[in-house]
Formats: sequence, structure tokens, C-alpha cells
Amino acid sequence: MQTTSYPTHPANRRSFIRLMGGGLVFAAVPTITACSSDYPPEALAAWQPPATGQDLRHWILSYAILAPHPHNLQSWLVDLKHANEITLYCDTNRLLPDTDPLSRQIVLGQGTFIELLDLAAKQVGLRADIALFPEGMFDAKTVDRRPTARISLYSDTALAKDALFAQILKRRTNREMYETKDISDASMKSIMASASGLPVQIGFSTNTAADVLSQHRAIAKEAWRIELTTPRTMLESLKLMRVGPAEIKQNPDGISINSPFVRAVVALGLFDRSKAPESDNASIATQIKDFNAKIDATPNFFYLITQGNDRVAQINAGRAYVRAQLAATVEGLSMQPISQALQEYPEQAKTYAAIHKLLNAPPASHTVQMWTRIGYAAAVQPSPRRSLASHIL
Repeated sequence: MQTTSYPTHPANRRSFIRLMGGGLVFAAVPTITACSSDYPPEALAAWQPPATGQDLRHWILSYAILAPHPHNLQSWLVDLKHANEITLYCDTNRLLPDTDPLSRQIVLGQGTFIELLDLAAKQVGLRADIALFPEGMFDAKTVDRRPTARISLYSDTALAKDALFAQILKRRTNREMYETKDISDASMKSIMASASGLPVQIGFSTNTAADVLSQHRAIAKEAWRIELTTPRTMLESLKLMRVGPAEIKQNPDGISINSPFVRAVVALGLFDRSKAPESDNASIATQIKDFNAKIDATPNFFYLITQGNDRVAQINAGRAYVRAQLAATVEGLSMQPISQALQEYPEQAKTYAAIHKLLNAPPASHTVQMWTRIGYAAAVQPSPRRSLASHIL
């Protein structure tokens, strides 16, 4: 097999809808409700091990595009015009202006991509020299069309592989109910160790401090209620929903829903995604109730804090988070970000302050970059993914 020659390194949200009278919907469309809730195979093709072709950059990037990303938007564009080099850009057409007005979470998603790229490069004996923001850093409020990173690849036969690479194809974001079972001290130490080389602080809240755990739960519930009952933030999620196999296949990104019931509701024209429901809508109440039940059953929370909040700190937080999630996968643990209280839109100001206070992270000097549920749960499908070709400029 021929491969590209590289120089030597010089240094050597989810079902969102339930309606009253659901039985009538099922009776009306039995052929839909009898269908599988599995995503179409085409939308999951990226999760198959890629073939090693002539240009190893394609193989490396096939793993990088499996990184976690807010709302599964997959806001990554890469330029491969220069040999042995990958230039990463943020796709400014794939932002979340209402729930992520400062694009902090989007930049974290650039960090998760960079980390998986680095792991994959090591796997094939390539050192990735990563230059962040080579044409200048994004400002604090926006992202732009300048590159996030320029990655130069060098052959390095002495480079050690990273054991976390083996977990990339197994990594999942699990939004289902977790078992009421504490994670072990050994598992927590392993997860913390996974990000020890990055300038972040990782911590856990468990049943050993029941009063702290109850505060986590209260903040998470209130933040979720705010997001669902704030019309513009709810509408942002509604517009990113892909319901049913056809929509998921056409747009394998965003919030994919393939449950038979929701597909039936859509087929009957009873699910309007063009406007946010009223705050007292029965479907909103049901979603709040379901989320609260999951939060109440969650025995452990994970958090990740950085000193400061510039764009480099956000990139490092993304890299650390995906490493922590891969390490959790080794331990048989599931994770789900509960990011609502970390978001910087005005309605979340009180929950933002509350979670920072709870975690001893004064916003003037520290930022809670990630906050998740963590625990044991039944296996779930991976999220749909766009093709590698759709990310290449």
C-alpha cells in the first residue's frame, strides 16, 4: 500500500414531543409506530473503521469528525491544499447564536476535534504539531473565518500511541436514565489522569456529599426549565431537529429523533417546528418532568474548570473533555453534558452564577467549561455524522 511521505519532525436535545391522546396517533399510523427507532445506516457510516488510503490525513480526519459537538452541529471545515498539513476552520454557518451567544461551546467543539485528530495521528506514527489561531485569536464574543488551528504532520517512529484511541469508535453521549450506582474512586482517578497534561481542573460530585448533589440537581432542573420555556432558545433546538429516517439521512447532524411516536406525530402534521410552543404546553411539561426524573436518578456529576476563558482555554477544555469521556468509556461509564446553566444568555444568569459558586469557580477568574451527568447506563446508538467529504474545503 502506498501512503503519503511525511518529513521527519525537526525536534524528533431526545424526544422533545409527547401529545395527549397519543393512543389515537398510534392507531392512525400503525405502519409508522411499528418501525424501528434505529438511525438509518447511511447516517452512521462514519462510525465504521475507515480504510487506510494513499493520504493518511483522510484516515486521521475520519476519526476526528467523531468528536462530540454542541447540538451535534459538527462545525468543522478543513483545508488540505498543502501537503502534510491540515488547517482547521470553524464553519460560521453552523453556530448557536441563541444558546451559545459567545460561541464558547462551539470553540470547545474545535478542541474535541483537535484532540481526536492528534490521537489518530499518533496511531499511524505521525506527530501533529498544532499551532492554535495562526492568524490571530477570535475575540471573546464571536468566531470568524480565520483558522482555529494549523496542524503540521511529521513522521516520528519514536512516538508512543495513546491507549484512548481505541475508545473513539465506542464513545457515546448517553441521554437515557442512569443507574443509581456510584462510580468508584479508581474510575474517577483514571478519568482525572486522562487530562492531567492539560491546564484544566476536573472534579466529581457524588452521593458522599448529598447536600452538594441536591444543589447540582436543583440547578440543572432550573436551567433546563429556562431553556425549554425561553422561546428563542427552544426554537433554536426545534429548527435543528431531524425527525425520521429521511430527514436524518438527508441531514445527519443536529438533534436526531427516530422514535416511532414522534414520527407519527410529524406524519399527522401535529408537530410544528417553525415556532416555539407556549411555556404551559403539555409537551413542555412532560419534557421537564422526564428530565427531572433523570436528574434525580443521577448519582454522580462531572465538571471541568479552566482558569480564565480565552479561546485557548476553551480549546484545551474541549481536548480535556473528550479525553475524559474516552477514559470514562474504558470504565464502562456514560456521560451527558447538561450545559444549560453554563450558557451565557441573560435568562441563565442566575443558574450560571449558582453553578460557578457551587463549584468554587469565581467567574471573574475561572470558568466552568463542562458539566455532565456521569454513571452507568444501557448502551445507546452513536449520533449521526456527516461524511468526511462534507468537511473538506
